Amino acid sequence: MANIRILKKEIDNQVYQLISDCFTFSELHPDEKAGDLQKIISDACNLRNDLIHRVNNPLTGDASKDNKKHYQSVKKDLSKGVDKLFEKLSSLSKKKAK
Repeated sequence: MANIRILKKEIDNQVYQLISDCFTFSELHPDEKAGDLQKIISDACNLRNDLIHRVNNPLTGDASKDNKKHYQSVKKDLSKGVDKLFEKLSSLSKKKAK
């Protein structure tokens, strides 16, 4: 199941990149409210945990024929979730610029 391993690595890489960018933002702007960044980091961790749980618990029984669709939906949710969190981080940056 090399594809599952690759999917897990992709989830970790994208979420950890987001968290790294949050820490970089906090270092560049130490006067910025930490609560907003903490919320983004918390949401990123929750997203990661949810997606890993979904990957580790594929469909069983008759629904197992739809496992390919299940993993495709995990990938789709990863992209949407990370994009949404990066947009929140970008909005913090825009607020800082004003």
